[in-house]
Parts: sequence; C-alpha cells; structure tokens
Amino acid sequence: MKLTGRVLHLLDDAPAVQAQLGGTDVAPEADAPYVFGVNTDAMISGRACTFGYTPEILGPYFLQDFLDVVGEGGVQGGGFQVVVGGHAYGSGSSREVAVVAHQGAGIELVVADSFQRIFQENMVYSGMPFTTDRSVIARLQAGEDVDLAALSAELPPFFRAVAERGGLLAYGTDLLQGEVEPTYAVDRPARPMNIAEKIIARRAWAGPGRPDGIGHVVPGDQVLARCGFRGMHEYTTGMVVALYQQAWGDAPMYRPEQVAAFEDHFVLIDHPTVPDAVKKARLGPAMQLTAEMVQACTDNGIRLHGPGRALPPGVCHRIVVEDYALPGDIVVLTDSHTPTAGVLDAFAFGVGSTAMAFALRTGLIPVTVPKVVRVEVSGEAGGVLSPKDLILHLIGDPYFREEHWRTAPTDTCIIEFGGPGLHAWNVDELSVLTNMTVEGGLMTGVVEPCPPLVDFLRARRGLDVTDLLVHADPGATYAHTVHVDLADVPLTVATPGDSRNRAPLADHGDVTIDNVVIASCTGGSLADLRAAADVLRGRALAHGVRLTVTPSSADVATAARDEGLLDLFTALGAVVSPPGCGSCIGNGPGIPLPGETTASTTNRNFARRMGAPGPVWLVSPAVAAASAVTGRLTDPRALPPVAP
Repeated sequence: MKLTGRVLHLLDDAPAVQAQLGGTDVAPEADAPYVFGVNTDAMISGRACTFGYTPEILGPYFLQDFLDVVGEGGVQGGGFQVVVGGHAYGSGSSREVAVVAHQGAGIELVVADSFQRIFQENMVYSGMPFTTDRSVIARLQAGEDVDLAALSAELPPFFRAVAERGGLLAYGTDLLQGEVEPTYAVDRPARPMNIAEKIIARRAWAGPGRPDGIGHVVPGDQVLARCGFRGMHEYTTGMVVALYQQAWGDAPMYRPEQVAAFEDHFVLIDHPTVPDAVKKARLGPAMQLTAEMVQACTDNGIRLHGPGRALPPGVCHRIVVEDYALPGDIVVLTDSHTPTAGVLDAFAFGVGSTAMAFALRTGLIPVTVPKVVRVEVSGEAGGVLSPKDLILHLIGDPYFREEHWRTAPTDTCIIEFGGPGLHAWNVDELSVLTNMTVEGGLMTGVVEPCPPLVDFLRARRGLDVTDLLVHADPGATYAHTVHVDLADVPLTVATPGDSRNRAPLADHGDVTIDNVVIASCTGGSLADLRAAADVLRGRALAHGVRLTVTPSSADVATAARDEGLLDLFTALGAVVSPPGCGSCIGNGPGIPLPGETTASTTNRNFARRMGAPGPVWLVSPAVAAASAVTGRLTDPRALPPVAP
C-alpha cells in the first residue's frame, strides 16, 4: 500500500477533527490525546445499521456525529485512506458492519494503540488490515510502499493462517475439506485449569477425524472450539446468511437445532411513544432486515423467537439464559452482550457475522484463550446494593479501565466470579455481572457453580446439572485476583459517555433527571422490576419525569403482571411496553427527548447510543426508581418513608 489518500487522526479535540474534515492535515504531537474507546456505535450508529450491511450502503455513515462534528459522508468524502485511533478502539457492539463502514468510507488501514477483542477479530476475519505500530504511519508518509500482508505476520498463528487463506470463510472451506490441521499443539498433558480453560480445552478441535478435546490450554492460545448454542437477531442475520451463501451456497448448517434467531431489536420501533423521526428513519429498513431473518429461518430450519412467531418473544440474552445455555457450554451470538449466559457456568461471548457464518457451517468457533481475573466476592449486600453497582465499580477500576492485564495486542481477558457474597443474589441479578464484563473491555464473565444457578436450572427447566458443572481445579492459574467485600462497594453510577466512567452515587445527587428507563438484558428482568417496584410502591413520579418499563422476555412480563408490578407502573403513569430491546439502542420507548437527561438501567451509555443526544447515566433499578420519584439521581435509602 502506498499512501495516495489522507490520514484521519481521531484526536480528543473536536476542532482538530473538524479541521481534518475540512481539508487540513494534522501532525499530532507524540503525546496528543486520542479519543479513548472509539466505539462501534460511533463508527456506525444503530440507525445506520438498519439500512443494510454492505460497504456501499454504510460508507457515508462512517463516524457520523463523531464528537458532534462529522456529518454524513464527511469521512467518505474527505479522501482518507488511513484512520488512527487511541486505546480500546472498537469498544462496544459486536456489529461487524463497523468494519464494513470503514471499508465503505475508503479506509484501507486502521492504526490504534489497542483494539477491543470483537472488533479486532472482525478485522482479521473480514480481511481489514490493522496494526498497533504507529511507525507505519511515518513510513507511509515518507512514500514507502508498505506490505499490508506483512502485518499479519505479526499476528498469532491462527489469525495468521486465516489471513494467509484469504479470510475465515475460505479457511472454513479448507477445514471442511480436511486440508487444514490445528495451528496449536493437541498432544498436551492435563494440568490444573480455571473454569474457562477447562471448558475450552474439553471442546477444542483436535484435528480431522479426531475426537474433540485437548489436555490443557493456556492464555494466548488460539484454538477452534465446538459450539453449543448459536444465535442471531434482526440486525445481523441477513449479513450472516449472505456471507454463508457466498461461501457455501445452500450447504446444510451444522446442527441447526442448536441455532435460534430472535426478533427483539426492532419490535418496539413502532411503539406509540417513539418519536416520529425515529420511525421514519428506521422502521422501513428495519422491517426489511427482519424479513431477511424470517426467510433465512424458514429456509434453514432455524427456530425463531418473536411476537407472533412460533417461539415466545424477548431479548435474546434473557431467553438464552431461560431456555438454552447450560453449564460447560460454549455459547455464541452475534451480539456483544452474549456474556449474559456466563451466569450459568458457561463460556459465552459475542462474535461478528463472519465468525457466526463459520460457526453455522462448521460447528466450531475460534477462541483466543483469555487471561482470567478471579473476583472473589464476600460480605452482605445490605438490601439495596445490587450487582449493577458491583460491576460498575469493578469495570471502572483502573485495572480494568486501563487494561493493566494486557501485555500483547491480541490478549483477551475475562472475569471468573466466585465467593459467598454472590449467594444472596439470584440468576437474574447475577447475570448483570457477566453481561457487563464486555463494557469493561473484557471478553466475557463466568460465575462459578453456586446454589443460585443450580436452583434456577432445577426450577426453570427441571434439570439436575450436578454432572455438568465446571469447577476450577485446585492450583489453577489466574492473571490477577480481586477480593471484594460488598460492604466496601458504594451505590455506583456510570457518568455519561462510557460504562467505565464509574462514580459513587453520593457524589452526584444534584444531577437532574428527566427520563428514566428500566429495561434491557441487564435491567429488565423480574428481579429488576421487583427492585424498582419496591421503591415506587406508595410513591409518585416527580412532575415532568418520564418513566419507561420494558420487561426483558415474555415470561418476565407474565410473571410481573401476575405479581401486579405492571399495574403498579402503569398506575404511576409509566409507559409499560411489550418485551424487546427498545431504547437501549434507540429503537423503542424511552428514547431521550431534546434537553433530557436520562437515568437508565441499560448497560451502555455511549453518546447517542439511545437514539438521540443527551447525557445518559447508568444506574441500578432501585436508583432509577428513586430518581423517578425525586427528579434527580437519588439513593433510595434517602427517600422519606411511605405513609402507612
């Protein structure tokens, strides 16, 4: 590659970015600050994602509204060939269309200080060159013809093999024809392993004609592992199936009975309270993507969840916990919040569309074995402290926020949660911990076997999972161990812009709140609705405050209705919607109106993530409810007692 275009530096300086868009090239100082965690919502918005998944469609929308200075077509029309970012580039969603948007805007190389795991994998599997070596920029600007293919030589063996064969799907074709062997040693002795390592090692592909499983894995290994459940939703299924058909035509999928699709991200766009501008922009193309998903399910025998479908509706992650995931499973969905299922002692993580197409055909998924941080929880929650407070407290810690665990560009990391402090919370509540590990730049989280998950699977599915449970071995190795006494964890919020922006609630009691959202895969469970109702019962909403409540599944909605919770919310004046993803991604009731500040139980608060500008604070359900009562961020313990 020779530099025939321009270099776009994503500096944490809106005027400098605007100047580049206007035609002025910059040469940043060595210590110039770049935007931390340029996220996939910033790269390609939830709105633009509804339009399609090809470079031609998405290119004009690359980085639209970034720092509020990039307009439609701003990057594409600027003649940029290289984009340069800072740390944690590609945070957030698993949407592979973020890579596609780069390509559509004319970007041929991405340079950043570090990349987030899913985005990096998506670049490898779809053939997008990238590097963390900033010297490449100077070489290009000096006129050197840089061999982009040589950048892959610095990657780990599996990534390198994929790049050499022209991408993951081409690699998959060769694998199916018996033309590839594992890029890792398979003749390994047993050794003590933690939970994630044991699950991966048991399910590792050992080569053509050999049974799955190898003696051990260690952090940094890249292996192919046998999947259990695989899932998709409306945003992604069309792209997944298009990639699948391009590679393999109508060849049968591997065990389609272990696959499901979910109509959950678009089902609330036409709700009466959704602004007309959102409906006008999103509804039509969203229904086209939904139609593509329905057709794909019909053609391939894939089970389908959604309103009026054969299987009940709800947010995919909640349904996977309710009905599909099991201890010891490897669970993958084309959504970054797949770690929700890690609450069931499973290894669950989000993947992009190319990786899912590969998994649908081969039954295998590439796994970079993670470093594992053990978080040992003790003490009592004291009633109001929730897992949402705990996970916001953890991922905002410098160890995670600054990725102190990272020593190489392709490193991954997860949290193994354990300890007696977890036992007072049920699976609904504990799933918030694993769900939000991804917001801390981590691959996933896993909860060790404990009474709540055993009780849940017995009550929910009538299963005795004793023989399925995966325990860490004595002597297992961890990258780091964190001991947390719940008595030392304050009620915690995330300040607007990033879930890692942790702050004690007590420091922000003067923040006015106009819009309260209790919803999503991390805030719409039955436990979440109960926690909110306990605060709201006998009280009223503050004047002018809007409250939206969205149950996370049909079963949650039924149980909440039977307990009188939905009637309670409705009587207070809340908007109570059917199950779905909703305003978490700007597709349902609760989208901020002009001038509003939002308190939300969702898991992500990137700029415009909820479909409109306006600050979004992440809070627990109890704090959300208390804030709805007072009109400002409020500790529920500070509310006056309810009159008898």
